[in-house]
Amino acid sequence: MASMVEIFKTNVFDQVEANELISTLMQQLPGCRINFDLEDCDKILRIEGEIAEIEKVRMLMIEYGYLCEVLT
Repeated sequence: MASMVEIFKTNVFDQVEANELISTLMQQLPGCRINFDLEDCDKILRIEGEIAEIEKVRMLMIEYGYLCEVLT
């Protein structure tokens, strides 16, 4: 199965917060590669893996108090 990449716009500014969110997301999406690009104006969250559960990611980020929109 081909790997998928999903890109999200967020409002995460702090690297410590980003690292905590990555740990939480990796528990929910094992086997995925997850990172933030906080240098980008959209504070990009990038998830690469066989299965990218967009709604699960959005809801988790919102639950933690962050904006999270899919960039198309």
